[in-house]
This record gives sequence, C-alpha cells and structure tokens, in this order.
Amino acid sequence: MAHTIRDKAKLLARVRRIQGQAAALEKQLCDETDCGAVLQQIAAIRGAVNGLMVAVIEGHLTDHVVKEADPAQRQQDLDVALGVIKSYLK
Repeated sequence: MAHTIRDKAKLLARVRRIQGQAAALEKQLCDETDCGAVLQQIAAIRGAVNGLMVAVIEGHLTDHVVKEADPAQRQQDLDVALGVIKSYLK
C-alpha cells in the first residue's frame, strides 16, 4: 500500500489545517489586520506546508527507495524525490 494511501487521514488533516490557515490569512487581509499578524500567519502557513512536504518525502523515501527491491525502480524513485526537493528548494 502506498504511503499516501496508508497515511491519507493524517495528510488530509494537515491539508485542512493549511486551508484553515489560508482562510484566516485571507480574513486578516480583508479586515486590514496589522501587518505583523499577517506576517506571522504567512510564516505559520509556510511552516505547515513544509511539514506536509517533509511527511510526504519521508514516506516516499522510506517506501519507494529504502524498501524497493528492484534497483532500477529504486533509482527512478530516488530521481523523482531529488527532482522534487531541488524544485522545492529553489
């Protein structure tokens, strides 16, 4: 079973928290909230997205690289992960 299926409930909970944080940010902007609070909310959203990314990458590396028996498939899965990490860190 793929890690995103196995961890579906946890991942969806994270996504829903991010949605809630984004909605709160939108409300702050509409309400013309102090910029300090807006910045803090943006930082919280970034942290939540980073946490989601770490959870999915960790599952991918564990399930598709470490536990993969076929060396060719392992390399392909590693290349996918590395490409995403490089893109994410730009």
